[in-house]
Amino acid sequence: MPSFSTADVRRYYDRHTPAFLSGGQGGALGSMHRAVRGPGAATREQAFHYVEDQILERIRTVTPATGSPRVLDLGCGVAASLCYLAERLPITGTGITISGVQARIGSERIRAAGLSNRLACIEGDYGDLPPDIAPADVAYAIESFVHGPEPARFFEQCRRLVRPDGLLIVCDDVRRVAKLPGTSRTGAIETTGTATTTPAVNAANDAAERAIETFCRGWHITSLLDAGELRELAHASGFEHDSTLDLSPFLELRRPRDRAIALFLALVRWLPIDTSRFDPLVGGNALQTCLAHGWIGYDFAVFKRQG
Repeated sequence: MPSFSTADVRRYYDRHTPAFLSGGQGGALGSMHRAVRGPGAATREQAFHYVEDQILERIRTVTPATGSPRVLDLGCGVAASLCYLAERLPITGTGITISGVQARIGSERIRAAGLSNRLACIEGDYGDLPPDIAPADVAYAIESFVHGPEPARFFEQCRRLVRPDGLLIVCDDVRRVAKLPGTSRTGAIETTGTATTTPAVNAANDAAERAIETFCRGWHITSLLDAGELRELAHASGFEHDSTLDLSPFLELRRPRDRAIALFLALVRWLPIDTSRFDPLVGGNALQTCLAHGWIGYDFAVFKRQG
């Protein structure tokens, strides 16, 4: 699997955020995460807010430690999710993003929404959170957890800031396909002492690993875990698993736009140009393949902080 540092991820988002907002389908809403056509999401706008609406419902179940609910957005992008929540509930909150470009846009969005008295968007690393951030009743990470180079560190920081009985929500991609018995991580056949994989099984595993690696490389992802690994890390830092919603069936796959991107990428790969500008498209195209085959899933996982 590829490995990316915090600085790598910062450069990635500083470079691509303007394009995400201008060309992404959720850009008009400030959304850089996926549309989810879950129950009740009849319109495209509702689909882009589906994950945030799930977070809203979770916030409503929490009794604040003091005053209004305190919320922490870990990997907040341009603070669109934080603003959406604050326009519907009397929360106070902080969003943190590794990207200076996103932090500036997010701060402007908060000011324009008239929410500066309740919200803040700051530049920082959720693996090394500033000491002056107030404890949270609810912390969440939407499609940002997988970018962190140290997933255990993420949960350690959350333990410091999420109060006992508070909630931590991670909505992100998770690995569904496991390392098969008798195969290497790249799919090569190995002798186990009892049996070997068949060529067909080996080929399928190899295809999965190639697609997953392409996705991770294109989107600068280091921590693509399976659901079990995610729960183990959470438990080690004092979080008990509460529930998980599998949102994979509600994602949009192989739309005309997606097919056009796949064709475009097949053409430009042969051109003598710097193709790194197309990394998000390459990663997104590979993700489509992984989701369609069930090699990657998209989960909304909720954890409760123990005392």
